[in-house]
Formats: sequence, C-alpha cells, structure tokens
Amino acid sequence: MFIANDDKIITGTPTVEGAKVVATSQGETRANKVIVFKYKPKVRYRKKTGHHHLYTRLTIDKIVTPTK
Repeated sequence: MFIANDDKIITGTPTVEGAKVVATSQGETRANKVIVFKYKPKVRYRKKTGHHHLYTRLTIDKIVTPTK
C-alpha cells in the first residue's frame, strides 16, 4: 500500500511489489468472551451461550522495502 523511509516514499496499487513484513509470533490467546443471548417473547424461550475467538498476537520486527 504505502512505504515511507526517511524522504523516500513508495506507493502501490493496491500493494507494493516485492515488499515484505517480518513479524514474530507472541503466541495464541483468546479474546474476550462474546455473549450470545437468544430470546423470543411470549414463548418462554431464552438461550444464553458464549464463545471466545482465538487470535495470534504478532510483533512487527521490520518492513523490507523492494530492491530495484
């Protein structure tokens, strides 16, 4: 998309060819719990469930610019 290094600016449409992102994984973890509550009035129907989304936390080490 866009890389800026000091006074040098590189733009891409839609991405910059040859650019790479180097990242380190910090491990998998679970997000906050999402509550799902289903309810129908006048029928005595109530159902409460929930779940956690798993995600991987990343640390961006560096962005490698393309060499031309």
